[in-house]
Amino acid sequence: MDEKPIDIDALDERIIAALGADGRASFKEVARELGVSDGTVRSRVARLLDAGLIRVAALRNPFAQSRGLNALVGMKLEKRTHRQTMEQIAALPGVLSVANVAGNYDLIVEVYLPSRDALNTFLFEELAAVDGIQSTETFVLLDAINKWVPADPEGR
Repeated sequence: MDEKPIDIDALDERIIAALGADGRASFKEVARELGVSDGTVRSRVARLLDAGLIRVAALRNPFAQSRGLNALVGMKLEKRTHRQTMEQIAALPGVLSVANVAGNYDLIVEVYLPSRDALNTFLFEELAAVDGIQSTETFVLLDAINKWVPADPEGR
């Protein structure tokens, strides 16, 4: 990871939890709930945002609409080029995350795409153009509990 980890305390955790429950809550509402000043909440949220620890964004339930497809792609690499390969894949349209993992795969990629055709294009054109991928296995999510994706996956 390129970001330097920051230390957070119990109040930071409580602020993060409050925003996680309702990202539209005002600093005053969060402050009132936690028993601190809104200036404290404002400065701590700014610090957490600046450090890249949190991001406040609209999320959508990918299963609450008839269009859109969420999938995981497990992949094995030819060589240990994880960081370089991860960056290339992360830049592809529809990619929500790329994770270096332990287990049967070297990387797990999560995508949210508008259709099966878009998944086909992603797998057989866009991902196929990335060097160093030995094999892939794709898992299309059919249903999930507590699954949310960015409202605009391209707006990372």
